[in-house]
Amino acid sequence: MDKEAMLSEALNLLKVLISTPSMSREEEAAANALQNYMERSGILTNRSGNNVWCVSPQFSLDKPTLLLNSHIDTVKPVSGWQKQPFTPTEVNGKLYGLGSNDAGGSLVCLFQTFCRLTRKEQPYNLIFLASCEEEVSGKNGIESVLPKLPPIALGIVGEPTEMQPAIAEKGLMVLDVTAHGKAGHAAREEGDNAIYHALTDIEWFRTYRFERVSPLLGPVKMSVTQINAGTQHNVIPDRCSFVVDIRSNELYTNEELFSLISQHVSSEVTARSFRLNSSHIDASHPVVRRAVELGRTPYGSPTLSDQALMPFPSVKIGPGKSSRSHTANEYILIRELEEALDLYYELLDGLVIG
Repeated sequence: MDKEAMLSEALNLLKVLISTPSMSREEEAAANALQNYMERSGILTNRSGNNVWCVSPQFSLDKPTLLLNSHIDTVKPVSGWQKQPFTPTEVNGKLYGLGSNDAGGSLVCLFQTFCRLTRKEQPYNLIFLASCEEEVSGKNGIESVLPKLPPIALGIVGEPTEMQPAIAEKGLMVLDVTAHGKAGHAAREEGDNAIYHALTDIEWFRTYRFERVSPLLGPVKMSVTQINAGTQHNVIPDRCSFVVDIRSNELYTNEELFSLISQHVSSEVTARSFRLNSSHIDASHPVVRRAVELGRTPYGSPTLSDQALMPFPSVKIGPGKSSRSHTANEYILIRELEEALDLYYELLDGLVIG
């Protein structure tokens, strides 16, 4: 298949996916459409829930396995769309539609790359996985599929990075923090105001700086994003709760950060999860070295993806721009898809990964 035909196939599949609403945890129709498309192409598929994948022919345990992954789910359409989010629309070299940029463009280009790479012998096995629930870091997404796959030596994660390789990615930990006091009448000198206790800890979250700063990802970032206290104006609140968004770098695990935070604040602290750690691949890894040879610039990404759930080396790279994600009138450029089809193949063809 020539490049023009590959681009046409990628575009047609992307339009099908845009036309099929697939918000997180509602991806069944999109998974069906993708699976049907793959099987019509003569590819044997596997499925678990709304995750669909295929394995290269002549799979051998004597070779390492490379995973090509992107997600089929989208966020809900935000307000402000001037076009129909579920109607793919081509205008002046742009394809508009919800999920076109995040991450449909990556998904369809990775699938075409899987097809092209498997037409000849490679020094690795290849798996293409279209996963669900990425936008909500859901447990029925990639995390549920990885135990069903052979050991993975390297993951390529399709997300809009302008085809620059993200070799590190910040992790996420959300904390529920509760300060306790004692209720009393606001008119009298009684009670112990929980808000004042919370303010001390909130100030610590605002000003504290963790010692280890990543050359790629910078410092750990902590942001208080929600707060709740009080029942009425004349009652001293005995409880004040707030939420903290923690963006970790690769120099700390989430468990380590939680332990350090717990030592510094007086309020009760609970982590919703420790599972979304920062990820990092060594700059000397063969896939990173080849990306540099191809004129790409490795960088650290502040945004979260399914890389956080991959217990093996991975690189995030794909067509489109992160700033277009989750916005009204989301689009991807046709030329970005062309570039991705070329670069994915040049990056991976014949790559020795172990």
